[in-house]
Amino acid sequence: MRTLKFLHETTQDETTQNGGGPHVSPKQRLEYWCLRLLVGVMGVLPRPLARAVGAALGWVVYGLLGRLRRVGQRILAMAFPEKSEEERSKILRGVYRSLGWQLAEFCRMSRYSLENAGKLIRYEGLENYLAARAKGKGVFVLTGHLGAWELSSFYHSLAGYPMSMVIRRLDNPLVDSFVNGIRSLHGNRVIHKDDFARGLLTAMQQGETVGILMDTNMTPPQGVFVPFFGVPACTASGLARVALRSEAAVLPGFLVWESSEKRYVLHFGPELELVRSGDAAENIVANTALFTATIESYVRRYPDQWLWVHRRWKTRPEGEGGIY
Repeated sequence: MRTLKFLHETTQDETTQNGGGPHVSPKQRLEYWCLRLLVGVMGVLPRPLARAVGAALGWVVYGLLGRLRRVGQRILAMAFPEKSEEERSKILRGVYRSLGWQLAEFCRMSRYSLENAGKLIRYEGLENYLAARAKGKGVFVLTGHLGAWELSSFYHSLAGYPMSMVIRRLDNPLVDSFVNGIRSLHGNRVIHKDDFARGLLTAMQQGETVGILMDTNMTPPQGVFVPFFGVPACTASGLARVALRSEAAVLPGFLVWESSEKRYVLHFGPELELVRSGDAAENIVANTALFTATIESYVRRYPDQWLWVHRRWKTRPEGEGGIY
């Protein structure tokens, strides 16, 4: 359970002690070594076996964590009222299987080369990314917690297209350093959320690519309310602000499991046309809504690969009651 949490949850910034390095508690050291053990063991297993073990761990978590399961069921009923309860339960079980598969892939990432990973992953729409990059004003890859998001930027760097990733620090500094080390093996760079604005503007000025996970709950004033599955969701507005200011290209990018092919496909959609009216505040909301609608369109195509157990609609408009 804790290992799955390491791979898809983020928490507050690490604490420091006496102005020195990060404070590490005995519990954090234990978590770190448990993660190292898991990565080491699953990393040497044959890939089919590693993925089977990951899926089995996902099933265990699905069975044990009733609170998260109920959150997922509640939100799926809101997002897909037309589906039966059995259909929604099947989607939710698929989410845990997808997370287990991603855990297995993460444990094996340090062993991947372009040659062997190329047998497991293919591009679709790479020309969209290359055209956006050729403009020379930087590229924002709009993405979310769909499919194998950890593997997407890693594979892109293996193919010769390293990028920066906006990520919040994990609360365990040992785990944070270890995970980021794997993410960055082939030239990727981590931009922590506490250096968000400056890091993004610098990257765009240098014509770089930055991936932004934009499907998590936010709070005002950093977040604005836009529709997501027909319900207002407080959404980070920073990407819209920086994209409008820098004139960087924004296009969706998601690595999802295609069951018909039995492999992952890294999809790059066409560049999004930003709304540029005379009202800056309206532009920010309109483009944040555009980005969110784009993410929703991919989630609807692959509903059993999105993180329905995340409390995406936790922040509510003033005067509105809670959803959870």
